[in-house]
Amino acid sequence: VSMNRTTVVEFVLLGLANSRHLEIILFLFLVIAYFLILLGNISVITITSVNNFLQTPMYYFLRNFALLEIIFTSTFLPSTLYSLLTEKKTISLPGCFLQMLFVYYLGTCTLLHIAVMSLDRYVAICHPLHYTAIMNSRFCLQLILSCWAVSFLLMFPPTIMTVQLPFCGPNVMNHFYCDASLLLQLSCADTGFIEELMFIILIIILPGTLIVTAVSYGCIIVTILHIPSSAGRKKAFSTCSAHVIVVMMFYSTCIYRYIRPAQRGGQDSDKVLSLFFSVLTQMLNPYIYSLRNKQVKQALKESILKFSGS
Repeated sequence: VSMNRTTVVEFVLLGLANSRHLEIILFLFLVIAYFLILLGNISVITITSVNNFLQTPMYYFLRNFALLEIIFTSTFLPSTLYSLLTEKKTISLPGCFLQMLFVYYLGTCTLLHIAVMSLDRYVAICHPLHYTAIMNSRFCLQLILSCWAVSFLLMFPPTIMTVQLPFCGPNVMNHFYCDASLLLQLSCADTGFIEELMFIILIIILPGTLIVTAVSYGCIIVTILHIPSSAGRKKAFSTCSAHVIVVMMFYSTCIYRYIRPAQRGGQDSDKVLSLFFSVLTQMLNPYIYSLRNKQVKQALKESILKFSGS
């Protein structure tokens, strides 16, 4: 059977390294990173759930964000670790489609969650007297559900169209998970419309949520500058700057990775960028957003002392 009539039943993911020695090093690094992601986010969910004084909108958003990060990294990291350990590079066609859907769906949801959390901090710091009235439990739930629903509505149509494409070969992807842009390159049909649709969605989501986040933190910084106490300003700037740095790292790598002309066949630099925003920033988020917080640290300390005493 000629190559252009062969039906692809699986894809080959080249992964992160081309030597066994480097694969072992990367496996150890990613195992530690995945453990820290799970440990940090499970700690955030547990601490903010069992402590009554952490039942505020901020911790409600952080709890949902932690759950989202666990699910997001679990869509591709276990399979990546398995591939590094066993040198098995293949993934089935349905498995590839599912992985692509969850990576893009949950990635979009992460961007929306970051924007929502920045809005929450803006209302809390810039309009403290109205915070309780605005961020009531019903509105918080609506914001969280909107993040999940909007992400699904945006990413489901192009995914369905991609699933219906014919794949005749080749079936090799220079990545460590099923990336939509590379997957479209492997189809033997015209994918121009899907590529344009994906680009429009990314243009809406990435700069859109970045503008909301940047404006929110900009207003927060202006408000912080009016704090009379120098110690108060220093503490507020410390927290705010940590958030801004992580957000800048996440957005800069995402924007450079996806909002630029596609590189045919994929580049090694794309894998590094994807690893950066999908693993490294996820590893930092629990500490930056939650575990540095004085109330969370106090709750964690009390929980450890209580557990040790029992």
